Amino acid sequence: MADWGWLVVAGFLLIFLGVVLVFLGVFASAVQGGGRVEGGGVVVIGPIPIVFGSSEKMFLISAAIGLLFMILAIALALLARRGI
Repeated sequence: MADWGWLVVAGFLLIFLGVVLVFLGVFASAVQGGGRVEGGGVVVIGPIPIVFGSSEKMFLISAAIGLLFMILAIALALLARRGI
């Protein structure tokens, strides 16, 4: 059986990198002062994404990410069903 421990380490490193990038973005925005803030997100329940955004642009970006998550969830479910 393959050793998948490196995936756990990679996952934690990606989460840590994401937190650092968010912190740096907030810090840079505070130093520059002002600016417009937009946000959006995706909540995935099963293979169904729930998308929200503060502007049309952020909604479309979040919808594209949600669609990718949905396709990935369905593909992984089909692969798991085949026993791969």
